Amino acid sequence: MKQLKQLSDFNTLIQNKTIVMFTASWCPDCTFIAPHLDDIENSFKDYQFISVDRDAFMDLAIEHDVMGIPSFVAFNEGKEIGRFVSKDRKTKEEIIAFIEQL
Repeated sequence: MKQLKQLSDFNTLIQNKTIVMFTASWCPDCTFIAPHLDDIENSFKDYQFISVDRDAFMDLAIEHDVMGIPSFVAFNEGKEIGRFVSKDRKTKEEIIAFIEQL
């Protein structure tokens, strides 16, 4: 999964079909799902996957109403097309179901 390095890249990246995962290094639920991310990404080749460190890009998280992590927000042509945000720990199956319904 690519990591967002510069805020200025974000709007260019979301012009294509993109799943953005807002995360943080200290987040236990992010660590829980991390071993499954490669499998999820490999199952959806028509999407690019971008990891955004919520703490490093807090203004971007606020702009997109993301406070809880991990949060998954899908974009296409620069517009949000779906989001999977909840206070509960997310499973591989739930993330796959979210992407399949986009």
